[in-house]
Amino acid sequence: MKMITAVIKPFKLDDVREALSDVGVQGMTVTEVKGFGRQKGHTEIYRDAEYAVDFLPKVKVEIVLSDEQVERAVEIIVESARSGKIGDGKIFVLPVEEVIRIRTGELNDSAI
Repeated sequence: MKMITAVIKPFKLDDVREALSDVGVQGMTVTEVKGFGRQKGHTEIYRDAEYAVDFLPKVKVEIVLSDEQVERAVEIIVESARSGKIGDGKIFVLPVEEVIRIRTGELNDSAI
């Protein structure tokens, strides 16, 4: 099992969710986050004053999948989250040792 963590632009969330649902991904956790990468934020002007915005709004999507589903899910996230502009985000794939469904006590693949 693997955990996919994708940090994407907020307006791409619906596209990513729909594309993953179409291939059978049943659940995900979504968190609103802020951060920056190489672009190091940007400046905005408000009431004639310039402000540095160091942290940009992003959305973090977390999904745990069986090993067989991971490669396709990553491809789908890349395709549906890409705008071609700076700040499209990152995807991290991490190993998951164990999953337990609290309600039933099911373990691992059956708990996903």
